[in-house]
Amino acid sequence: MSEIYFDFDNSQISELARKCESCSYIDPGLYSKYEVKKGLRDISGAGVLAGLTEIGEVHAYVMDENELVPTPGKLYYRGINIEDIVNGFISDDRFGFEETCYLLLFGELPTKEQLGSFEQLLSEHRSLPEEFVGGIILKSPSCDVMNGLARSVLTLYSYDKNAEDLSIANVLKQSLKLIACFPLLAVYAYHACAHSHQNQSLVIHSPVKELGTAENFLHMLRFDSKYSKLEARLLDMALVLHAEHGGGNNSSFTTHVVTSSGTDTYSAITAALGSLKGPRHGGANIKVIKMMDDMKRNLSDWGDERQIEQYLTKLLNKQAFDGSGLIYGVGHAVYSISDPRAVIFKEFVEELACEKGLEDEFNLYRKVEELAPEAIGKQRKIYKGVSANVDFYSGFVYRMLGIPEQLFTPIFAVSRIVGWCAHRIEEIVNAGKIIRPAYKSVSKRKEYTPIENR
Repeated sequence: MSEIYFDFDNSQISELARKCESCSYIDPGLYSKYEVKKGLRDISGAGVLAGLTEIGEVHAYVMDENELVPTPGKLYYRGINIEDIVNGFISDDRFGFEETCYLLLFGELPTKEQLGSFEQLLSEHRSLPEEFVGGIILKSPSCDVMNGLARSVLTLYSYDKNAEDLSIANVLKQSLKLIACFPLLAVYAYHACAHSHQNQSLVIHSPVKELGTAENFLHMLRFDSKYSKLEARLLDMALVLHAEHGGGNNSSFTTHVVTSSGTDTYSAITAALGSLKGPRHGGANIKVIKMMDDMKRNLSDWGDERQIEQYLTKLLNKQAFDGSGLIYGVGHAVYSISDPRAVIFKEFVEELACEKGLEDEFNLYRKVEELAPEAIGKQRKIYKGVSANVDFYSGFVYRMLGIPEQLFTPIFAVSRIVGWCAHRIEEIVNAGKIIRPAYKSVSKRKEYTPIENR
């Protein structure tokens, strides 16, 4: 059916595509000429200031005599260092994602009673409308889970009698419902895809009221619903570390932009999902996994630093893997010396690797993390330091957890939905202008030519 729907004359399309590409090209030199910050970032990596937020802060440099001086990366949720948040719930031997949700939405850490009440609130709303799974998710399953997730979110609009109500109370209700239901929407979309497109058995587990987000995700994903405490803790940790990353990351900025137009919650969150799906954003960890798989196939000794260095050089020279010239998972638009999420994650990744008997593979990751910045420095003119980012380890963790690649980016969405909702509420509360930056036209003026003279 889809082949018929997209049955174009390829030769005609190829000619039209050449015309389209030709008229769309802009000379890169013009960006410098007109001082346009492409990607809204200057050459040092500093972002163009486009807004104000109290939700998250990404800190990676200090100003010294008008120069950017890189510092070890720091990440703050509502002004609290992410390291302190993680150390807090880990020392108490409890999960941290729900506490993180509360902090990002309401601006303060919950008391024990407030946290218990909030967890119960999410649990009570961790359900979908009657016949939604069978009639929507399973009826026309998407071969891409992110697209299936986006379709489900848009469909939920039809079940909300107050979908267009932009009062804070109503948007908060919508936000809490989406936060509670995203694990179900993601896992069920995956099972529908695997059943329809990969001929796998179909098992749909209902969420367990007593379990939190991370445990319910593993319970619903696995046929036997079994998981270890360490596995659940690592997934919970991943959710905490991905929940927010300032207003300037692509999907959160998308949320601000779309929200500023006055649209509904479901449309705004669907737009954010479309942003996150991109391999330059939420899909980056899949690229890391595939790159590391290629590396393992091409190294005779995973512990040989010389072989690793040679492979990294080939990557940079577009002679290995996908020919992009990139070492995926190394480097970040903001962080230079270190990504605090990767630093935190790494400690627990090693513990899980030991439990799974994958110490050799973890050591390979660690060697690449150490050697890649030096390799990049030899091959590239770089304006700031590079280090491993959170994507470098997250895909390895998900694979150790037995999570299929189709769910890597949806897990990111299950977490980041919290940050998106907080940013949406912040945009509504401050009722600013519609976000509409300027684009300078560099096309030459042309006279209109009558059709018989063209």
